[in-house]
Amino acid sequence: MSVLSRPYFHDEERAFEYLESVIWADGRVCPHCGGVDRITKVKANPAKRIRVGLWRCGDCKGQFTVKIGTVFEHARVPLHKVLQAVYLLTSSKKGISSHQLMRVLEITYKAAWFLAHRIREAMRSGDLAPFGGNGGIVEVDETFIGRKKGAPVKRAFHHKMKVLALVDRGTGKSRAMVVDNVSMQTLVPIVRENIARETHVMTDDANAYKYLAQDFDGHSIVRHGIGEYGRGPVHTNTIEGYFSIFKRGMRGVYQHCAERHLHRYLAEFDFRYCNREANGLNDADRTVRALEGIMGKRLMYRDSLAAA
Repeated sequence: MSVLSRPYFHDEERAFEYLESVIWADGRVCPHCGGVDRITKVKANPAKRIRVGLWRCGDCKGQFTVKIGTVFEHARVPLHKVLQAVYLLTSSKKGISSHQLMRVLEITYKAAWFLAHRIREAMRSGDLAPFGGNGGIVEVDETFIGRKKGAPVKRAFHHKMKVLALVDRGTGKSRAMVVDNVSMQTLVPIVRENIARETHVMTDDANAYKYLAQDFDGHSIVRHGIGEYGRGPVHTNTIEGYFSIFKRGMRGVYQHCAERHLHRYLAEFDFRYCNREANGLNDADRTVRALEGIMGKRLMYRDSLAAA
């Protein structure tokens, strides 16, 4: 039996029970009034158009399912297929394309594309706590990918989309973001906001980082320009490994990404990197983490098409 043979991946009622066990781990809560005591199950009855997973609150008389107030609210794809998609996206190291989801789940491409973006929104942590601290080491670097829409092709990276990333060696976590350019005026304020002052920062020899020593406990530079890639613990190889996974996924799996969607793909790769096996989480754990992230979020189809 494979992992995808589990009942909640194939049966709608089991799927709702599984999601309820994750979202309502501390007990059921009415999303309309916040009541917790007088909540009863409404028996599913297709003849009367009573759907699976429906509950009724005795206080406000409102009806609801576990999907209300989550990023999956009003999702038309059956929940057991949604759970399959979450597992596939969280367990595939370099992602899974919408075309592949379309074929595996036997849904339309539009539904698969939107479902994948909903899951990426659930993966977005929103954690703003600074990296490093207590003498820890944080690596900082930028990379370039794809091509900005309408930008004329030039030498170097000017026509490409630009990404700044941080990797905390102590926690094994990453944080990546889309930036407009890689100038000192753009990058340094972001680095200051996302890294604790008592941190040792490691970067390459880009000019944008040359004054970071005055903001942090220490700043070590790896001089790629002269062919240097490490001096003992002084290196940026950890973040280069992160970029390697990211680029292999974007080029080999997704192949193309518009700039307005890049931030969600970064959230996806950050999620898997922060919740990887080296940090003590397996595929099942990542699936639960992703499902825990669906609460309090909403993504409309028109919003997913709009610019970030």
